[in-house]
Amino acid sequence: MNKLYLKTLLFFLFSSLWIGNNSVHAQNGVIKGFIYDKSNGEPIPYCSVYMVNERTGVVSDNNGYFILTKLKPGDYKLKITYLGYDSLIATYQIKAGTVITDKLYLEPISLEIKGVQVYAEREILKTETHVSVQRVTSKEINQMPTIGGIPDIAQYLQVLPGIVFTGDQGGQLYIRGGTPIQNKVLLDGLLIYNPFHSIGLFSVFDTDIIKSADLYSGGFGAEYGCRVSSVLDIKTREGNRKRLSGKFDINTFGSKMLLEGPLIKESNKKHTSLSFLLSLKGSYLEQTSKWLYAYANKDGLPYNYLDGYGKISLQTTNGSRMNLFGFSFNDGVNYPNIANYKWNSWGLGANYLILPSMSNILIDGVFAFSNYTNTLNETTVPLRSSHINGYNFGLNFTYLFGNNTFKYGVDFSGTWLNYEFTNPYGTDCGQESFNSEFALYFKYKWIVKRFIIEPSIRLHYYASQAAVSPEPRLAFKYNVSENVRLKFATGLYSQNIISATSDQDVVNLFYGFLTTPEFYPDSINRNIRNSLQKGQHIVAGIEVDFLKYFALNAETYFKNFSHLTNINRYQMFDFDDEYILETGQAYGADLSIKYNYKQFSANLVYSLNWVYRDDGKVIYRTHFDRRHNVNITTS
Repeated sequence: MNKLYLKTLLFFLFSSLWIGNNSVHAQNGVIKGFIYDKSNGEPIPYCSVYMVNERTGVVSDNNGYFILTKLKPGDYKLKITYLGYDSLIATYQIKAGTVITDKLYLEPISLEIKGVQVYAEREILKTETHVSVQRVTSKEINQMPTIGGIPDIAQYLQVLPGIVFTGDQGGQLYIRGGTPIQNKVLLDGLLIYNPFHSIGLFSVFDTDIIKSADLYSGGFGAEYGCRVSSVLDIKTREGNRKRLSGKFDINTFGSKMLLEGPLIKESNKKHTSLSFLLSLKGSYLEQTSKWLYAYANKDGLPYNYLDGYGKISLQTTNGSRMNLFGFSFNDGVNYPNIANYKWNSWGLGANYLILPSMSNILIDGVFAFSNYTNTLNETTVPLRSSHINGYNFGLNFTYLFGNNTFKYGVDFSGTWLNYEFTNPYGTDCGQESFNSEFALYFKYKWIVKRFIIEPSIRLHYYASQAAVSPEPRLAFKYNVSENVRLKFATGLYSQNIISATSDQDVVNLFYGFLTTPEFYPDSINRNIRNSLQKGQHIVAGIEVDFLKYFALNAETYFKNFSHLTNINRYQMFDFDDEYILETGQAYGADLSIKYNYKQFSANLVYSLNWVYRDDGKVIYRTHFDRRHNVNITTS
């Protein structure tokens, strides 16, 4: 199997480079490159790159990358613009077979332009399907009123449409009917098993280092797999390549420190640069609460955590770059004479972006390893522990043809799990297993006139189940006018990981991991081909821009969970079934209205949803089945 993985990887790599080189040589000329913020060296996404004489152009991607192809020999003048920055004019001379790669820098302007953020967001929405996607930046998180004085994405996510939060003690997020185990969380491409601390109000992520956080609450594309409900993809920024800087915050809940700067300073755009970023944050609530919050508990609030993240970023002359990163997240809850709970998560990884000089292809990927261990020791119940670690490797190839994009890639992953628990009746309910997975995906974005069509497919192989899951997906948008857009998305999804806690439990500090069983007992009389978790999504919506500074987004969704494995919370003896097989549905509608003007912003969110499960005997409503949710935030 390992030889097959290696052969597949080499085939994708060499065939992609061959196709990319041949596509360039078959054309007259190419101009490509990256656009950066001159003050700190950070890439600027979604810039307008306009060819003045030809009266046409493209928009840079999330990495600040752009490419112009099929250019006839001659002189070209490009105008690069992005609101909040001075415009830049760049001139080039194209000869037959010429491929020009450049790094362009925009100078931030000091004067605040009215409606900059609103206008930029509207331009992005015209060229992307953007179905069931909430894009979050550190600036937006910082604008929101916070608990404890330090902004945190855990508090920001709670006011987004379709999200239900279960409380501030061991609380978890439930996204459009999906449980935490069905929601995938990525940090720079590395899988995070527990993104939230036990107190529930704080995440493991430092807001100041977040570059972007994309929440896909349903209908996501084939580049994401292994989950049946949603994806939270967080990317951190690189350290400042211009100067050394730092930041320190302190409050009654905790404190944090940030340090960043150049190791090899970027003094000229032709030079390679090397920068670092280091973040450390922690809580001392267990100590300060004894005298600040004695009214809540005279013995104090028993929560503490300590999180660290480090990153080294290398950028080459042509804009290719590589990041090495690592993290350590720690959490503890101690109720004397009652229970002691703690968990630790750590990981190491590397991601890269390669721009071959003589090809119109963009190559990116990640290789990472992460480890998560948590234990709960209660005075009346035997010790419970869960240990999961694994690696993931991804390689992606992206071709940009003007505004059209073709993307495909491969994913490898391996996961080892060890769950230890003996119930009060002396029955061993533990599990130890190893799982490997392999996936291929293909995705194409086609923009024709007012239509954006984005079909994709994922072929996912689960070795432990000896099963292949074909998962076609589709996203679509129609730009009715400059201010009105209709959108739609659908797809099939699967996963192999389940939770060691029941969906009927309301709050759990302990959250263990299991794999779906290879076989079901005879007592489950259903025609089952394999035990994979399976889901199907349908999402439809409308986007409306009105009164210059207002933006409305309305979506309706339906998620069918056709195959869900849950633990049997009533198991007492060895001969009792360990698992139960369920189905479920989640459906509803979300409405959000945003207003942005200068430094003031307001957001109104309304969510209506239904969630239920059917275990074959009883149809029950889950504890995250909340009929009406309204959130209003201003800053």
